[in-house]
Amino acid sequence: MKLKFRKIAYQLHLWLGLTSGLIVVIMAATGCILAFEEELKHIVHPNRYYVENIGRKKLSLSELTEKAEKALPEGLKIKRVIIPANPAQTYVFRTLKIDNEAWTYWGTYLYYYRIYVDPYTGKAQEVEDAKKDFFEIVLDLHRRLLLGEKIGKTITGYSTLVLAIILLSGLVIWYPRKMSKSMLKGMFFIKLSANWKRINYDLHNVLGFYSIIPLLLISYSALIWNFEDVDQWIKNTLNGNISTEKKAKSTIPSEEFSNREHILNLIGSTMENRLQDKKSALINFPRSEEGTYYAELTYDGRQYRNEQFNFDQYSGDILKSQSYKNKNIGYGTALRERNYDLHTGSILGITSRIIYFLAAMIATSLPITGFIIYLNRKKKKPKHKKNKIVYPTHH
Repeated sequence: MKLKFRKIAYQLHLWLGLTSGLIVVIMAATGCILAFEEELKHIVHPNRYYVENIGRKKLSLSELTEKAEKALPEGLKIKRVIIPANPAQTYVFRTLKIDNEAWTYWGTYLYYYRIYVDPYTGKAQEVEDAKKDFFEIVLDLHRRLLLGEKIGKTITGYSTLVLAIILLSGLVIWYPRKMSKSMLKGMFFIKLSANWKRINYDLHNVLGFYSIIPLLLISYSALIWNFEDVDQWIKNTLNGNISTEKKAKSTIPSEEFSNREHILNLIGSTMENRLQDKKSALINFPRSEEGTYYAELTYDGRQYRNEQFNFDQYSGDILKSQSYKNKNIGYGTALRERNYDLHTGSILGITSRIIYFLAAMIATSLPITGFIIYLNRKKKKPKHKKNKIVYPTHH
């Protein structure tokens, strides 16, 4: 029975690996590039992220939003702003429009702009066409293979599921049938003195084992994004009887509303005042008449460590607020809110990010080393013993 299970695991590992290998390489390689995206951007484009001189007083959020909108192509409106806690950094405004029916990356983003504004002078230091940004293209390659939401996301979603099966079947194959001292050493160490075929086998076998936990966590978190039913089932199961909170809505006034600037300034000031000892604040602008200003205060590099607010767009009142420290949101919701950090490795800070980066590098190599193992085994032909004919000798 054990032998049969092992054979099934081997066949799954082999054929799923051969069919999905290229996609796994693409997703893993792009994951490596994105691992330190934020740090790299700040190094490569300091003029975008840092002001020339720190002023005494910042302009109001409504004034800065107006300056950012003037820098955009005519008719476009700001939809989001990130306010950094660092006084030497620019405010990053954003607007975009997505077509989820498109078949390619270039069709998906109808427009996507980021405007970097000096909060002291209101100067738009750069208007970035984010659609052409290298990291944005890499991100879409990672998420959708540049093939749009419907096709690309479906392919990467099922490829992630296949990757999880490959990893688990690989673990079954990795464990030897019979344990011995020499076998034990081969399970955990690469024999560098061996020939290249054995080194390639060890690279696949040993490195695959060491990277399995972070790669399974990456696979799980990606599956949560790609399959809504799975996401909902896990959330509901872990939440138990805890009811989900209702969505906050703004109360539409009976009279015509013309106080948007005041409300925006009020929200901007509220978030600025709470920024001490935090990393940044994010404000999403309302998208409908009943929509709210959604604001988020992030404590550090971990996205889940935040405080969330919903402001009424007409009164500026806080309709809803909660902190990641809130124990009443349920285990399922708490796990879901940590999904991004679980996927990127930010969950435990810089240490886990480095571990994830190394795991992604290994994941890039696994389909390659696995394919070489397959080719080497295919080349091996069974040796047929020829019957030697003995001729009688004459004296």
